[in-house]
Amino acid sequence: MARPETPPAAVAAPDMAGPRAWAGFTFMCIGMFMAILDIQIVATSLPTIQAALKIAPDRMVWIQTAYLTAEIVAIPLTGYLTGLLGMRRLFVGAVTLFTLASLGCAMSGGFESLIAWRVVQGFSGGVLIPIVFSAVFLLFPERVQGTATTIAGVAAVLAPTIGPIVGGYVTQAYSWHWLFLVNIVPGVVSAIAAAILLRGNAATERAGVRRPIDLPALVLLATALVALQIGLKDAPGFGWGSPRVAGLLVLSLVAAAGFVWRTWGARAPLVELRCLADRNFAIGCVFSFVLGFGLFGSTYLMPFFLGLVREHGALRIGEIMLATGITQLVAAPVAVWAERRFDSRWLTAFGFALFGFGLLLSTRQTAATDFDEMMVPQMVRGAAIMFCLLPPTRMALGRLPAHLVADGSGLFNLMRNLGGAVGLALVDTVIFSRAATEGRTIAAKLQAGDVGTAVGIGIPRDAFLEQRGQPVDEFTTEMVRPLVEKAALVPAINAAWLLCGVLTLVVLVAVLWVRRVDRDRPAGLH
Repeated sequence: MARPETPPAAVAAPDMAGPRAWAGFTFMCIGMFMAILDIQIVATSLPTIQAALKIAPDRMVWIQTAYLTAEIVAIPLTGYLTGLLGMRRLFVGAVTLFTLASLGCAMSGGFESLIAWRVVQGFSGGVLIPIVFSAVFLLFPERVQGTATTIAGVAAVLAPTIGPIVGGYVTQAYSWHWLFLVNIVPGVVSAIAAAILLRGNAATERAGVRRPIDLPALVLLATALVALQIGLKDAPGFGWGSPRVAGLLVLSLVAAAGFVWRTWGARAPLVELRCLADRNFAIGCVFSFVLGFGLFGSTYLMPFFLGLVREHGALRIGEIMLATGITQLVAAPVAVWAERRFDSRWLTAFGFALFGFGLLLSTRQTAATDFDEMMVPQMVRGAAIMFCLLPPTRMALGRLPAHLVADGSGLFNLMRNLGGAVGLALVDTVIFSRAATEGRTIAAKLQAGDVGTAVGIGIPRDAFLEQRGQPVDEFTTEMVRPLVEKAALVPAINAAWLLCGVLTLVVLVAVLWVRRVDRDRPAGLH
């Protein structure tokens, strides 16, 4: 039976956005920035936290997994929570909870309490990302939405870029507690400022439809996302065909199918999946997924290479990776100018083509590649990022009715996080499977007496010639193994860059099915 159409009256974006709205929105972006930054700075300093709390190595991964899993569950619930509380109250509540959870993490005395607080942190932080992007279309008129999206976009993608240098500095200069305490002041300020500046704004106060909570749907959604996240995390280590990983992925698929079946025709859906019936929104989600794949993949591959191959510390890695963030800031005004004047379809194609080219530029790295060789690829990717974010956001959300924007923003941002989760799992799989193959090839060449291979991985020529033809003792094996492993990582990492770049270029064909967004019609109206 068809569901009756009983949406609230559409709330169009206002004709004018005053200083209070801009200031309130800026403080919302600060809160979102801290939530995203937290993921990266903690990742940089996991060994320090492990040593301080005496956490077993096999349990350390849960410090990040707990956050990311809770975040990925929270993102699609943002539309429901916005309808229940209103945008202003939801943001203030989420950023306040995130700040308190950060304090709880800093005060944790053991693994269990830290993980509990990380779950709270992740859930509250996950709400902040989509609510900020939905605010773009609820607070501002069409002609300035590009500027607002840029502010939010810079905050969203700059945080992972500067995360390593912030995390490295905090770890070296202070104790691990400050990885969480840095969130306190910005969190308190953004909560108070948003509460004051956005008060009385109809778009932020409106609670919309107070949908009753669908507990079975919530359980199915949480099960699908949690099983998927853990399955993807375990896949590189256990193998994609292992019973554990296969079982988790099947459970995720079954739970997701059950959630869609229950939600699509519900009178009061937990998540408005009707957004996906809009062609532009569905294709925009595909682009969001691929952007997450490439963005998370690149911000993982660079520190991975610089740390394991070049053996740089966290602070130096952060300094090298700043090139992406600086270029992104320089390119942002250009992206805003272009987004106001050109068709979002072709700007999206330009952005993804440029981003894919930047990813492919990193596929020819050698063991000697460092800052100078990484500069151009980073600058190309940094220049492309805002073109990969601004036009697809308008493409996805610009045609939705206002009462679907919050749900649409949640789904759109969820796809970017899912793309990142899938991307990291596949990148890890490519690296470690290819590294094992390359390692065996290098070992075989060394055993055959290939002098060029020996010199290429760092074995002195004279030492290798003296040893050639002699039995290899245990000491020599242990001395050579790190050199072989490091040499094998280089082509393996290049293969992962190739995977990210090819996928980014392949998705360009989806532009052909996108309908032109009518720029004369205010966003939020269908």
